Amino acid sequence: MKVLVAVKRVLDFNSKIRIKADGSGVDTEHVKKSLNPFDEIALEEAVRLKEKKIAQEIVVISIGNEECQETLRSALAFGADRAILVKTERDLLPWHVAQMLHAIVEQEKPMLVLLGKQAIDDDCNQTGQMLAGLLDWPQGTFVSRLDIQGMSAEVAREIDEGLQLLKIQLPAVITTDLRLNEPRYTSLPNIVKARNKPLTVITEQDLKVTLKVHIAIVKVTAPLQRKSGVILNNIKELLNVLKEKHGILP
Repeated sequence: MKVLVAVKRVLDFNSKIRIKADGSGVDTEHVKKSLNPFDEIALEEAVRLKEKKIAQEIVVISIGNEECQETLRSALAFGADRAILVKTERDLLPWHVAQMLHAIVEQEKPMLVLLGKQAIDDDCNQTGQMLAGLLDWPQGTFVSRLDIQGMSAEVAREIDEGLQLLKIQLPAVITTDLRLNEPRYTSLPNIVKARNKPLTVITEQDLKVTLKVHIAIVKVTAPLQRKSGVILNNIKELLNVLKEKHGILP
C-alpha cells in the first residue's frame, strides 16, 4: 500500500502574530515556521502503518515556496520515503490545494491519503473534504482512531455528541485529529538519512490545473483588545454593576 501524506508549512504556534502595516495580511518575515501539528499527526500515523507492514511506501507532499523543502526534509527524517514539492509563490485557498492534490493523487495512485483536519494558520478545515469530493472517494474526518484491515478501514470520528464509528472502503481520504496519536521525536541518524532521500520539485504548471481565484482578502486586522475584568464578591455587587453600568434592572 502506498500512503500519501499532505503537509503544510505554517507559522509556529509559539510565534507572535503581527499584521502588516497596510492590512493586507499576516507578516511572515523573520517568524519561525514549522510543520502543521495536525499534519505531523497524519505523518506519524503513516509511519506507524509502515511499521505494521500495512504500508510499503510513504510519499509526503507540500505546496508552497522554496522554504517548504525544509519542512519536507523534516518529514523525510520523520520516516517518509520520498517527497514532492509543488512550488508556487501565490497564496492558495483550500480549493486550490485540493485541486493540486487531486492531480498528484491521479499520478501517484495511493490507496490512502492522510492529512491534518486543519491548518493552524487559517483553520479552514476544508481541504480533505474537497479532495475526497474531487476523487469521489470515501472519507473519514476528525479521526481519533484508525484500524486498517485489508481493503477497508475502521475509523472513530470525533463529533459533538462523542465518537462516531465508520467502516469505509479503500482508497480513502483520512483527516487526523489530536487524539489519534502522539508524534515521536526525530532522531539524529534519521535527520542525516533524510538528506539522501529523493525530493522532487515541480511547479503548479506541471500539474496542468487551472486555479481560479474566487475570494479576495479585503483587509486583515488584529482582534480588539479586551478590557480587563473585575472580581465581584457576591451576587448583590453583580446586580449593582448591571444596573449602574448597563442599565439592566434586577
